[in-house]
Amino acid sequence: ATFAAFVIAPSAANADITTALGITCTTQSGGAADGQRWCGTGDYKPVTDTRSTVQSFDGVPIDVNVAFPDVADGDGPFPLVYMFHGYGGGKSNFPAMDRWLSRGYAVLSQTNRGFHESCGTANAKAADPDCATKGFVRLDDTRYEVRDAQIFAGTLVDEGLVQPTRIAATGGSYGGGMSMALAALKNRTMLPDGTLVPWQSPGGTPMSLAVAVPEIPWTDLSYSLVPNGSTLDYLEDASYTGAFGVMKQSYVNGLYFSGLGAPGYYTAAGVEREADLAGWKNFMDGGEPYDAATGQAMMDEIQQHHSSYYIDHSQSPAPLLISSGMTDDLFPANEATRFYNRTRAQYPSSPFGLTFGDFGHPRAANKANTTAAVAQKENDWVDFYLADIGSQPASNVTVFSQTCPSGAAADGPFESNDWASASPGEIALTDTAAAQTIAATGGTRSVGATFNPTSSTACATAPGAKEPGTANYELAPAPAGGYTVLGSPTVIAKYSGVSATSQIAARIVDVSPDGTTKTLINRGLWRPADGFQVFQLNPNAWKVEEGHVLRLELLSQDAGGAAAAPLSNFGRPSNGQSDITVDKLELRVPVLDAPGSQNGLVGAPEKKVLPSRAGAALAPGYGSIGSETLADYGTRVDPCPAGTKGTTPPDCAPLVVGPLSLSGKPTIKGKLMTVKVTCKIGNDSCSKSSFAFKGAPKGKSKKGKGLLVAKGSIPAIAPGATKAFKLKLTGKARKFFKDGKVRKNGKKKVKKGPKSLRASVKVAGKTVGYTTIKRVGKVK
Repeated sequence: ATFAAFVIAPSAANADITTALGITCTTQSGGAADGQRWCGTGDYKPVTDTRSTVQSFDGVPIDVNVAFPDVADGDGPFPLVYMFHGYGGGKSNFPAMDRWLSRGYAVLSQTNRGFHESCGTANAKAADPDCATKGFVRLDDTRYEVRDAQIFAGTLVDEGLVQPTRIAATGGSYGGGMSMALAALKNRTMLPDGTLVPWQSPGGTPMSLAVAVPEIPWTDLSYSLVPNGSTLDYLEDASYTGAFGVMKQSYVNGLYFSGLGAPGYYTAAGVEREADLAGWKNFMDGGEPYDAATGQAMMDEIQQHHSSYYIDHSQSPAPLLISSGMTDDLFPANEATRFYNRTRAQYPSSPFGLTFGDFGHPRAANKANTTAAVAQKENDWVDFYLADIGSQPASNVTVFSQTCPSGAAADGPFESNDWASASPGEIALTDTAAAQTIAATGGTRSVGATFNPTSSTACATAPGAKEPGTANYELAPAPAGGYTVLGSPTVIAKYSGVSATSQIAARIVDVSPDGTTKTLINRGLWRPADGFQVFQLNPNAWKVEEGHVLRLELLSQDAGGAAAAPLSNFGRPSNGQSDITVDKLELRVPVLDAPGSQNGLVGAPEKKVLPSRAGAALAPGYGSIGSETLADYGTRVDPCPAGTKGTTPPDCAPLVVGPLSLSGKPTIKGKLMTVKVTCKIGNDSCSKSSFAFKGAPKGKSKKGKGLLVAKGSIPAIAPGATKAFKLKLTGKARKFFKDGKVRKNGKKKVKKGPKSLRASVKVAGKTVGYTTIKRVGKVK
């Protein structure tokens, strides 16, 4: 026992703490800080430009504050809490550290390199030549800013002041990114060449992070700033894949300029490939078409060295409690679910909790009852993993809702064992109406300005009218008692006419019963392609009150101005945007309500649709719901797409008649058959053609075989045009499809005519394929 005491508490612990990291410490007297030991200059923006810097591994001076608990708690070694700042900010002042100091923990806070007195000011650069050559902002690089923090904690361990495996990481936004990286590394350090080595103090003591409680962090910085729609909250692996995404323009520019003015030290564009903030912003500002090689190089760098999701995950992370804002449009809650799903799949027993609510970056309201609950959960996690205080916190999911007005308390907490079970019900909308078009110039810019996150609030309202040139889909008005949206709404639809540089912006809004106003609930940006696609909007929790209507809006841009207005647009408007046709849309809204509730409005979740990407698999918790591939979904919903022959795969090859193609299935009603025909683009025109439709056998059924349904000539059609023509039904066809009367048990009853008939299609007397004729009304 005596030997152990010397190992845990070296002789230095028997004297009061006078220095730490080479910085003079002073013992406070009086007030709430009585007895605390403060080491450093305090404010990260000192009036006199004084600094308390420590040289990192490469000689760059980093401004730090260190503090230790009341002298009554002894002289260490203490458990340590890191406190990391947001973008453009700096080290925490000592009064802000009291939250952890009063709980018996040492606290270390640094101004990340490139900001303020860590080489961001002229004074700092003049004081140390290493600032000019190495001290620039590296955007939370795992090899630099994160390693700086590891070096300083290790030095405190060697000084006998801190315990090497009782370390916690906290911080929001930029600080959340730091905390996530440390959690993913856990007991490893990333060197400048990208290799991982064991985390050791400068004196060789093995070190490890015990717990991380990041707030509003990113896990994939590339996706959070330039989303393309490839992440889904039910995928085991939701890594970035596909085309270069849509720039969150007002956020990217706002962060860039605020960091520069902090002050922050950025290198000139093109000078530092691995920290080219100016060059990356210029590239994104230029817009589409993005050079593939340049875009890929940017993505590779940001993912490999600035995003915790892509840090080698061959071992479990440190215990994690992530708190993310559901009204935070910069780092939304899917930044947390991405890391959560993969970790639970690989390491089911790894402690991992999630807390969501209306807090974080703008538009968030930062509800007092929500932020208080987050703080209490963080205290519980840190106390347990640093000091063995209390019982092990549950690895569950806690959600607080968005409410309006902004000052109203959030509803909740709503707790569940995992993210999959947080929304047990689903309200679905399947659109059977005609296809809609998203016009390239559609939308109302004043509405985009109202919902621009950097100048808006979560409770901002806009006029409730449908915006011109947009596609809109509405659920039925909420019944008595309403229902609560909870999670990420899913959109599955078929698109056509998509250019390589187009985008689709999606919003779900709550429309007031009188239709005059709408409130933004969910939003998202993605790069579509022709054919069926599955996409999700960012998650939220929101009560839809009785009489209110949820509307899905699909737009060509979520913007308040032109692309040249860098602070006006949530998403940068795309160059070369095309009109996009949307057909066969299905909207699935996850809800807190149980299946069967609200008079049957709420159903059980449908099978999850897996996108067309290698290795797509369901995350843990979704096994009971099941899945289907996007290809299978498309075949089920649209077994024989417009302009195809046959009725079941694989007999669905395009039904092309020279430059003509049949568009959709012919329909009959009254005495007429309606046929839609498309003329291919590239033809001068499609000349007049004769058509004939004759009943053909389907499987073992011979019903209607040889029946001439209709025939006639179709006039010439312009290239690219689709025209509907009406042909007269033959007398035999009318008799075949017509409802009749039969006598059964002495009573007359109506016998319904056939609903459909498989038929051959003849053009100029030659059979070119098969289709299905559908009866859509009474035949006379």
